Amino acid sequence: MPKILLVEDNEMNYDMLSRRLTRKGFEVVIATDGEQGVEMSLSAAPDLILMDMSLPKIDGWEATRRIRATPATAKMRIIALTAHAMAGEKDKAMQAGCDDFDTKPIDIERLVGKISALLARAVT
Repeated sequence: MPKILLVEDNEMNYDMLSRRLTRKGFEVVIATDGEQGVEMSLSAAPDLILMDMSLPKIDGWEATRRIRATPATAKMRIIALTAHAMAGEKDKAMQAGCDDFDTKPIDIERLVGKISALLARAVT
């Protein structure tokens, strides 16, 4: 069962998304701010990280940069999650080190497709 680290500060969002991902066959661990997300990228050893970009303490952009700068976590797959669907947001996420990008509200089928594609790519 692939393990996903969900870094999300909104309780309603992480509750709903973690339940839906669990039903899809993923193990989900949750961090509620950017600092905790960076720490858990090491301690929880997830297969993939779903990173909200608007987080307390440090934002998702900085948390992603820190994860990429740490040798033990540098190659982890990261999908940016944001409610900001403005032009340039995807480019900003990719420049920070994310592998993919998805917008809120989450379309669970689309997100699971992106997760599956990244996990398959990580194995090969």
